[in-house]
Amino acid sequence: MKILHVVPSYKPAYIYGGPIVVIAQLAETMVSYGHEVTVYTTNANGSNDLNVLTNEPVDVDGVAVYYFNRITKDPTQVSFKLWRFLDKTVNDFDVVHIHSWWNFLVIGAAWICAKHNVKPVLSPHGMFSDYILRTRNAYVKKIIHNFIAKRLLKKTFLHVSTDMEWEESQNVILDWKGQIIANMVNLSNEIYVRKENDVFTIGFLSRIDPKKGVDVLIKALSKVTFNYKLLVAGSGEEAYLQYLKAFSEKYGNRDKIEWVGWKDNETKFKFLSSLDLLALTSYSENFAVVVIEALSVGTPVLLSNNVGLCEYVKSRDYGWTTNMTSEQIADRLTEVYKNRMNLVHINNFAPGTIKEEFNVQSILNQYVQFYNEVYITNNLNSQALLEY
Repeated sequence: MKILHVVPSYKPAYIYGGPIVVIAQLAETMVSYGHEVTVYTTNANGSNDLNVLTNEPVDVDGVAVYYFNRITKDPTQVSFKLWRFLDKTVNDFDVVHIHSWWNFLVIGAAWICAKHNVKPVLSPHGMFSDYILRTRNAYVKKIIHNFIAKRLLKKTFLHVSTDMEWEESQNVILDWKGQIIANMVNLSNEIYVRKENDVFTIGFLSRIDPKKGVDVLIKALSKVTFNYKLLVAGSGEEAYLQYLKAFSEKYGNRDKIEWVGWKDNETKFKFLSSLDLLALTSYSENFAVVVIEALSVGTPVLLSNNVGLCEYVKSRDYGWTTNMTSEQIADRLTEVYKNRMNLVHINNFAPGTIKEEFNVQSILNQYVQFYNEVYITNNLNSQALLEY
């Protein structure tokens, strides 16, 4: 099967967080099982550009990636060269899979697909959550949605990774047809020996952004009575990092927080296995790969109710959930601290469950089946047009 992914940014632009990892993992896994995968993207890397070859295919871990120059920066990422190339080649692929939304690049790509009567798969990656819809140019999003986006979205197949994201998306387009398929997660094959920490150690691992609620976690920790250490792993805008450090100074727990920087694939699992608890008190997360990564090494999780995997965690009893008030987060943290037997249970049993339920082959089969259904539907539509 020939598959095209259209995405505003691609590895190594890890500054954009989880979606970069998820999309690359899907593309590379499809290639490893014999499919032909191409990516059209830009050279976006935050305020800078990637130092990559543009306008020609680059082999990135088996995937043919076309990086095109962008003429506008974040968040619009306009690239006329990408649009022109897509316009010429969109019918060369069995399936087109577009990622993200509220971005001129992908909205333009959806319009080109509609022009050629190609109905693509769309993965919004959390772009239809209430938090995203209410923040960052909410009025502009509403105008775009009413005048053009709604019609384009109706000409796509929806792919989401959790029940929560499905419900959010159905609120945007009623009876949107598609599938819920979990994101692929690249789990480590190593066995990590857990060690008892002298001080109860809580960790955060993600892109450091206001959406992640790190400030709320810091405030909540200032209310607990037990001794702890918070390790914050990730990268973000320097101004926001300085704000969080000043925030922790205000709440009197700066000396209990360590800023340990970004963790790559080789170091993140060791980091996660060193924690007593991973905390992710986000305002919006459609999936959160780090939750599965943490559980795969036996580390329990504390999640806000806004994290897509919170229902999965509750159903397996592999962690705790909370609303976004600092008071309830503090209560949950205290509950976790006192429930050492639950922690040990999760340490011992979560890894096996995760490796079974997030088996790459099983998830791949779901994507292939979905893509086949999309391919058949598009071909039937094309045939109907010819017969008409």
